[in-house]
Amino acid sequence: MQKRLTTKQVSQIVAEVERLSQRRQSEVEVEELQQILQELNLPDDLLDEAVMQVYRKQALDKEKKRNSLIITGVLTVVVGAIAATFFMQQQHKSALENIDFSQSRVGFRRNDLTSLEEVERQNTPELFYNVTLQNAPVGKQVELGCNWLTPNREIAHKNSWKTKAITTEAWNTHCRYKLKEDDASGNWIVQMTLNDEAKASNKFFVK
Repeated sequence: MQKRLTTKQVSQIVAEVERLSQRRQSEVEVEELQQILQELNLPDDLLDEAVMQVYRKQALDKEKKRNSLIITGVLTVVVGAIAATFFMQQQHKSALENIDFSQSRVGFRRNDLTSLEEVERQNTPELFYNVTLQNAPVGKQVELGCNWLTPNREIAHKNSWKTKAITTEAWNTHCRYKLKEDDASGNWIVQMTLNDEAKASNKFFVK
């Protein structure tokens, strides 16, 4: 033991001695317990079994508290994960609802600035439906689709794709379809869809 102690060490030692003294006072020796049982006219031959039962109950109580803490922790994590997922889904849904599908046009090339009104099917041209998304969710990918409708409003062709990670709020995208010689002539419609809902459409005449 050190011969010289600091004031802080003295205070800590005094506190520890006091704690041990209180613990000693609260503890009962086996002999004292047997005497108590005799004074209460209780059989002391059941003492060992009673002590074991008390220890078991204490162990069970500790286990219940520990399990309760574990369950509470797991529930907290699960609820937090569900809340975070719901929040992200709501944010994503809101971002999709804010997209404006504008500047839609049918052309022979990707990102054509003009829109065709008539096309010759004999040339079996490949058509592009170019659409500019305004208020696009930057950093996200959007799943889109296209429906190419014949004059009878039957779907001649469907496209579906996921955009690359969007980098600007004004984002150009497109779908394509190659006309066949036996495709019906008349007024066609091409639609761009989001979640199977038409967001933009253009008409063009096939000769």
